[in-house]
Amino acid sequence: MTEVLFHAKASTWNSSRTVSTSRTSKEDERTRLYLAGIGVGHSIAKPVHNYIASSLGKSWHFDNLECPTVEDVLAAFRAPSFAGGVVTMPYKKTIMPYLDQLDELATKLGACNCVYAAPDGTLHGSNTDWKGVEGCLRNANSDGRGKPALVIGAGGASRAAVYALFAELDCDTIYIINRDEVEVADLLHDAKAYSETRQPRLIHVKTVEQAAQLERPFYIVGTVPDFEPRSEQELNARAILENFLGRAEKAKGVLLDMCYKPRKTRILALGRKHGWRLVEGTEIIGYQFETQWKFWTSGESNGKMPGEEMWKLLRQKAEESTAINF
Repeated sequence: MTEVLFHAKASTWNSSRTVSTSRTSKEDERTRLYLAGIGVGHSIAKPVHNYIASSLGKSWHFDNLECPTVEDVLAAFRAPSFAGGVVTMPYKKTIMPYLDQLDELATKLGACNCVYAAPDGTLHGSNTDWKGVEGCLRNANSDGRGKPALVIGAGGASRAAVYALFAELDCDTIYIINRDEVEVADLLHDAKAYSETRQPRLIHVKTVEQAAQLERPFYIVGTVPDFEPRSEQELNARAILENFLGRAEKAKGVLLDMCYKPRKTRILALGRKHGWRLVEGTEIIGYQFETQWKFWTSGESNGKMPGEEMWKLLRQKAEESTAINF
């Protein structure tokens, strides 16, 4: 994908933000990497990132950083020791005005989850969430390219899912299951920016009867937290999903749930019941490593990532974690 960087317009900048301190390559003090957000203590990515750093010969250390405010994130990121970071909820949007440069992907998706420090101290932002979704689906089964797809939810995480399905996997028709019509309208508006040559066809599926008339999707991506449906709207949304999952056609597609706390979600349980190919959310982490480290090392990591061992360690930590296995 094109990685065109641009300076944010002055009107979107916070005038009180701290200006980066310039540093030359000889003065490069970058050694620290972070996962910054709220409730990040359960993340299984820390030992894998530290393993990658060691494999690349970098004396860098990755930590999970609990940040009550976006100002706490920026304090860590503006420090001379900062090399790069993963930004998670609730700061993927709020951090954007404070960064020195954003690339085209972060702007299109309206979210930034990857930040890196240039040698001169400026902070750059991108989005790699879409890469995790695309990698999971494509590697599970590439036969879904160009076929209808389904996204559960229309919040922030849905942007990465829709972008991966539409822009990378050529799924022009994407069904949306979501309780809030306004959120779906906002998603449709944002998705129009994902391509200059064609437009996605997003269909808000509101009833089981409507779902029954639609071609079954090949790829399904969950983008909502794991919960037991209780309200009438929630129960209706779950019934729509079951209609798509439970049809009698022999060929079943791929179901990915971006949620991984817990690791075995209710949506994945439904997919297992109906014989779908399942991909759990922890796999999304692994498909982002290469791109994140490319940003953090200015391309030095290209062709040097410890692929097999990296994946083995990630899956081991997923199995061992008491924070996501319950």
